[in-house]
Amino acid sequence: MGFLHMETSYILQWEEETNKPSVVLELETMAKMEVKTSLLDNMIGVGDMVLLEPLNEETFINNLKKRFDHNEIYTFFRPPHPRPSQMEWWQDFMWTCNTYIGSVVISVNPYRSLPIYSPEKVEDYRNRNFYELSPHIFALSDEAYRSLRDQDKDQCILITGESGAGKTEASKLVMSYVAAVCGKGAEVNQVKEQLLQSNPVLEAFGNAKTVRNDNSSRFGKYMDIEFDFKGDPLGGVISNYLLEKSRVVKQPRGERNFHVFYQLLSEKKSFSVRLFLYKLKLERDFSRYNYLSLDSAKVNGVDDASNFRTVRNAMQIVGFMDHEAESVLEVVAAVLKLGNIEFKPESRVNGLDESKIKDKNELKEICELTGIDQSVLERAFSFRTVEAKQEKVSTTLNVAQAYYARDALAKNLYSRLFSWLVNRINESIKAQTKVRKKVMGVLDIYGFEIFEDNSFEQFIINYCNEKLQQIFIELTLKEEQEEYIREDIEWTHIDYFNNAIICDLIENNTNGILAMLDEECLRPGTVTDETFLEKLNQICATHQHFESRMSKCSRFLNDTSLPHSCFRIQHYAGKVLYQVEGFVDKNNDLLYRDLSQAMWKAGHALIKSLFPEGNPAKINLKRPPTAGSQFKASVATLMKNLQTKNPNYIRCIKPNDKKAAHIFNEALVCHQIRYLGLLENVRVRRAGYAFRQAYEPCLERYKMLCKQTWPHWKGPARAGVEVLFNELEIPVEEYSFGRSKIFIRNPRTARKILRELKHQKRCEEAATTIAAYWHGTQARRELSRLKEEARNKHAIAVIWAYWLGSKARRELKRLKEEARRKHAVAVIWAYWLGLKVRREYRKFFRANAGKKIYEFTIQRICKKYRDQFTDQQKLIYEEKLEASELFKDKKALYPSSVGQPFQGAYLEINKNPKYKKLKDAIEEKIIIAEVVNKINRANGKSTSRIFLLTNNNLLLADQKSGQIKSEVPLVDVTKVSMSSQNDGFFAIHLREGSEAASKGDFLFSSDHLIEMATKLYRTTLSQTKQKLNIEISDEFLVQFRQDKVCVKFIQGNQKNGSVPTCKRKNNRLLEVAVP
Repeated sequence: MGFLHMETSYILQWEEETNKPSVVLELETMAKMEVKTSLLDNMIGVGDMVLLEPLNEETFINNLKKRFDHNEIYTFFRPPHPRPSQMEWWQDFMWTCNTYIGSVVISVNPYRSLPIYSPEKVEDYRNRNFYELSPHIFALSDEAYRSLRDQDKDQCILITGESGAGKTEASKLVMSYVAAVCGKGAEVNQVKEQLLQSNPVLEAFGNAKTVRNDNSSRFGKYMDIEFDFKGDPLGGVISNYLLEKSRVVKQPRGERNFHVFYQLLSEKKSFSVRLFLYKLKLERDFSRYNYLSLDSAKVNGVDDASNFRTVRNAMQIVGFMDHEAESVLEVVAAVLKLGNIEFKPESRVNGLDESKIKDKNELKEICELTGIDQSVLERAFSFRTVEAKQEKVSTTLNVAQAYYARDALAKNLYSRLFSWLVNRINESIKAQTKVRKKVMGVLDIYGFEIFEDNSFEQFIINYCNEKLQQIFIELTLKEEQEEYIREDIEWTHIDYFNNAIICDLIENNTNGILAMLDEECLRPGTVTDETFLEKLNQICATHQHFESRMSKCSRFLNDTSLPHSCFRIQHYAGKVLYQVEGFVDKNNDLLYRDLSQAMWKAGHALIKSLFPEGNPAKINLKRPPTAGSQFKASVATLMKNLQTKNPNYIRCIKPNDKKAAHIFNEALVCHQIRYLGLLENVRVRRAGYAFRQAYEPCLERYKMLCKQTWPHWKGPARAGVEVLFNELEIPVEEYSFGRSKIFIRNPRTARKILRELKHQKRCEEAATTIAAYWHGTQARRELSRLKEEARNKHAIAVIWAYWLGSKARRELKRLKEEARRKHAVAVIWAYWLGLKVRREYRKFFRANAGKKIYEFTIQRICKKYRDQFTDQQKLIYEEKLEASELFKDKKALYPSSVGQPFQGAYLEINKNPKYKKLKDAIEEKIIIAEVVNKINRANGKSTSRIFLLTNNNLLLADQKSGQIKSEVPLVDVTKVSMSSQNDGFFAIHLREGSEAASKGDFLFSSDHLIEMATKLYRTTLSQTKQKLNIEISDEFLVQFRQDKVCVKFIQGNQKNGSVPTCKRKNNRLLEVAVP
């Protein structure tokens, strides 16, 4: 039975032979429905190791090499528990409730740039099935992100491998992909940019060049990226683990210190940076600094100056203020300069050796940078104070101890600065909202390290890698096989190496290496690295993964490759020989309290905050935890965190030790494959079942493929799945029924079911398309009808609008004409009223016109004249006006003063060297400087004095010497008295009881009486806000010491012409004769 839809050329029919629906479409439509390119098409080698035939070590390596030679650096492991995707049908089948095992991508470091990370590639892998395109780190990142977004399951991406295998670059690619595919928007983009830009900052301060890697992470980093319910990033939290701070003071041959030191000294072009270097007291010469290795100062292909500019820009984007960035670089400069401090021995009287600083110039510059008192820091390098309970003992440091103290300070200063940087970045990138968050963790931690000289740092790093390998084993090899046992699936156990025994050797709380190291550090008595090794030999001698020349075990006594001062551990990645020297000191991580207190006293705010234990008010005598115990606790927290998330693995492989492109060292790759357990992992997945699903969702999803189960199945879900698989004719050996799940062994079986599902889906799509075309035709007809109806309504609306517009224009024309008429009437009426008013006003105006015109003209002339005045002229005329109000018609001398300008400074004190001493003694502005005659209180004779008036004081000085004789504050002047005659005598009355009034009031004679009295009046009013009393009378009283004397002005003939004379008649009378 079938039918043909003529308009769309679809043919839908039911085939009786196969009892299945089929759809026949035209070629163009069929092309649109073809399945996209899958993993198996056009593939170089085998992209999924589970499909590799035959599977052995040789074919595994050859497959990796073949893909590597063709720039295919990524290879998949098919996960036995894939996650669902709402975008593609492939993953619909592979859905499962158990997601404890994630995807695995093998990444081989190409040691060169490849064009496979472009924005176009990002779009290719966005929302695509994990196996639909070629293996890529973007595919794993996309699957992890979609699982987090769509299923609300926290994810973590574990990136592991040797140093130089490309872990840091892989973590940056994961973060950049997630940032590219998640939401957009100004706020979201800012969060993404801050998360991405945190990498350059941490790399500059935490990465360094090693013999195996030009950008080796010398710290462990775990970043939790937090998302909201839509999958948009909200922020993040960074955790750092064990910065290799010993690199600050010493680097192995062929390696460098941390990048930031070289970046800071490499900038040549920027004048501002060079100026900043001068401020930091640094020189652009690596050889000037003992802490910088010179043999690898320059790295091929690395532009330190450009990287420094990138770091400064990244710090700004992350949220560092300018002063914070400068403070950080000041600390870096201080660390560099600490390495240049050298010591010399000096014997004391008691015979003990004491260290002294050779050249104190470096110390001085460090103290200027940090704001520390030089004597305090110098003493901290020469003495050590030991405090126990209430006792303090100060001992001198010899040269070796001084160098140890210097290096310990440099290491602590830098490591604490790095921790502060991480915390500061966390403050900027932390999520600002408190809503429930989804989390994706990205772990980029140091790779397994085997160097010529391996010390405490390598021991801790390799311990961390052991723990990560243990998680991989637990969640893949072990859990995979244990599930088959739980589900009663027939299973032959596959052997693999479980490194739990090595982890126990290191971390056991009773007899683990870390526990014994802590015990040795904390016990009283003499503690050395040798005593620690002896303890290891006693406890661990029989352990199968521990080797030591001193263990008295016969198998090691003749092993010349095993020195006496070393021990060897058989790690999962191979044997590592550890030099025991430095284990105790590095685990103690001891910094003398004197140095901590010196740092706390720094004027540099950042440095002071880095050493809170240096505060004398908060001295803690409790011993701080050791470096090993801190790291062990951090790793335990990390492991606990990772186990709460769904893991995804990126296993990084290093193809050669030369850091060269196009070289594939099969022996080196084989070693990494073995210790990573990759082959065993593939075998477990191959020997087991590639796919599994619980019965209920499996039946619900695929019941349409069988008539007996469609549309409803009545009975147990397992029975329904059995009927379904029998109907599909799947061989019995290809699947097994567990307690709660159906297990499918071969991917080809899954593809067969998927083909059936695809066929059924095509039928559904065909029916949907036909219905869509029919509904589309109906919709187009209805749309045409609605358009015609809308056009008719629009025509009516336009005609009606035109009619209303015509009516409105007519009404507007009528209103305008009416308004013009009313305006004309109003204008004519206004003119008539104006004419009447002008006639009446003209009579009144003619009677007073002359006087009004005169007053108006005078006002205009005066205003025009006043407007020409400068500020200085205005002040002069204000004083003249004040003088007029005070003396006009009161003082006979006033008319003669009107024409004289008020100058004030009649004596050029500033120019005359004679008065230099007087000028220096007066700090205020001088208002009047004039020579007056001071009347003697006893006999009435006169003496020349310099009269000075300032803003606050009245001063009298000797005319010849310029020495100040009297100084009277203006607040002590109460009144000025003068006669009404044509003389220049005046008296200045002082407040009784004031210091200036001890000899009595002053009596003067001056040719500029009016000006002096006016200026004195205005200055007093300005300073005291009170008017000075001006008394004009021919008789007035003055106070001369204890006596009140009457000053009386009389008319008389003068012997010396018109000059008034003064004469003391008796104790109560002083006569002034005026012409």
